[in-house]
Amino acid sequence: MNKDIISGKWTQLKGQAQKQWGKLTNDDLDVAEGNAEYLAGRVQERYGIARDEADEQVKAFDSSLRKDYPDFK
Repeated sequence: MNKDIISGKWTQLKGQAQKQWGKLTNDDLDVAEGNAEYLAGRVQERYGIARDEADEQVKAFDSSLRKDYPDFK
């Protein structure tokens, strides 16, 4: 994920991340601030899944953002 663009849009994107991963807290998302590594770690912890699976979910989230936000690179 492009940190500059995600950080700039993170306030908007937090809502979408919350829909995707309802077990993440607002604090989790505030700290993440678009950091894919941190986000994957929190998804892994909250959902009790393997890191590879968490990474894949974050990558899929990233791909969906690219569709919804054409200027997202």
